[in-house]
Amino acid sequence: MGSVSLKIRDGTARFKRASLCSSAVNILMLFSVITTNLFALYAFTASPKDQHNQVHNHNFKNISLISEQVSLILREIDFSQKKLSQIEKEMLGYESIDLFRHNIASELKLFLQRHQLPLGKDSKSGMTEMVASVGHSCEKYADLLSQYMSYKVSGPCPDDWSVAQKLILRGCEPLARRRCFAKSIPKVGLHPFPNSLWKPVGNKTVNWSGLGCKNFECLKGKKLGRDCVACFDLVNGYENKRFVKATSKIDFLVDDVLALGSGGIRIGFDIGGGSGTFAARMADRKVTVITSTLNIDAPFNEFIAGRGLFPLSLSLEHRFPFYDNVFDLVHASNALDVDGKPEKLEFLMFDIDRILRAGGLFWLDNFYCANDEKKQVLTRLIERFGYKKLKWVVGEKIDSTRLGKSEVVLSAVLQKPIRVS
Repeated sequence: MGSVSLKIRDGTARFKRASLCSSAVNILMLFSVITTNLFALYAFTASPKDQHNQVHNHNFKNISLISEQVSLILREIDFSQKKLSQIEKEMLGYESIDLFRHNIASELKLFLQRHQLPLGKDSKSGMTEMVASVGHSCEKYADLLSQYMSYKVSGPCPDDWSVAQKLILRGCEPLARRRCFAKSIPKVGLHPFPNSLWKPVGNKTVNWSGLGCKNFECLKGKKLGRDCVACFDLVNGYENKRFVKATSKIDFLVDDVLALGSGGIRIGFDIGGGSGTFAARMADRKVTVITSTLNIDAPFNEFIAGRGLFPLSLSLEHRFPFYDNVFDLVHASNALDVDGKPEKLEFLMFDIDRILRAGGLFWLDNFYCANDEKKQVLTRLIERFGYKKLKWVVGEKIDSTRLGKSEVVLSAVLQKPIRVS
């Protein structure tokens, strides 16, 4: 799942045009072939001037010369292979992290070192060594990563979750493993499942360090995102009505969507699921849902876990750590909104398609369309996948947090087709 750690010379990824790199590779290979043939021709045609008087020396010198030329050819081939490897790295835009920098933590050096397999080459994978998994973008933030990896071995981990999250949000994902003990929080006042789904989570179950709020009462009235307005209030807020009571035609009810799955919905994945209410509604209906989230401005992971649900601390830039075709349902709302070029959204959509089984449902829930162009880009992208539109509604919805301003939103339930290779 992890990506390879590689070095950027000047701190930024440099991507060269594939055409130029291809030309360079072709020229280098042509040069190697011509040089090799010239050396071989010279080796097998060269002979001493006096062939009559020095027959023995002639044979000995020829053998020696051939051996020398063969060694030279092998060195040339080895040099060419290394050059091709270097060109490939430059095409990718990064190399290996420089572990000899003066400010690199010793623990980071130890973690990133390659370790030989104890029994030599593995017969199944062909590997001879284990390579540590760490995001290649970590190289750009080596100082921050080194700070994260500075701790006392077998001691308590520093109270630095904010450092870890900064790295993750900058593409340094997965993070390096550490050899320290995370702070233990006594889970006092947890409710048994399934009562825990709709009971308030206790303040003492959370490490509030680094957060502006120090209790859930502080968070109840806050808007922490377009899909999280007072989402920590499970008693008096809107959370206890979500997915079971519609406020407009854009809101789909969970039972209606499950009916479209013809009883085949067992496990699901909620992308950017806020405080876990979608997973709670599904749990009420015997459906297991994993919720991806990050602790941005609030303890989302601890709150979801306190409800007896499965949180997954993961950014949208990370490839989903699931095998192909495993989920019956994928639910996403405005967490699907990624800034930048349309290609970024394509990468995300293809990964969603990868983990969703054929016949499974993709529920796009109240997706905010900032403008008509954005809606068209998303619509064209969805149509490329050939999904069947079971429900598709575009309309306006009043955003009470923006002085009653109306917004154009899209809600859809799409069914993944069975594709023939």
